[in-house]
Amino acid sequence: MLGDISVVDNVYIVCGTTNMRRSIDGLCYIIRDKLSMNPDQSSLFLFCWKRCDWIKILLHEPAGYVLLYKRLSVTQGRYRWPQKSSEIQAITWRQLDWILSSPKQSKPVKKIHREIAEIFRRHFSWMCG
Repeated sequence: MLGDISVVDNVYIVCGTTNMRRSIDGLCYIIRDKLSMNPDQSSLFLFCWKRCDWIKILLHEPAGYVLLYKRLSVTQGRYRWPQKSSEIQAITWRQLDWILSSPKQSKPVKKIHREIAEIFRRHFSWMCG
């Protein structure tokens, strides 16, 4: 299935801001050359724009790359994003769910206990047809 994040082993936040004009190749360059990691591994890499209201999520699948893009509406606020550039942080599925669902909050909601498939369905259901 296209963009099946349930098979991913790790989730990483790329700290600092990223130029959102970068495509898959540009984001792979950042991961490979700036962060010394392999973008072909079974991982999600999250990138954020300088205004902290857009994120891109890069996923490598056996058939190629998938690039997911999320932009918040004006009323939703901004993501709280680590600003130390050229650094990467591993996060949990719970933290990913928190980032995608509640950008204005400073602490995760205690009730967040969702399965990976539910996270995918809520945020990327448009891909499933």
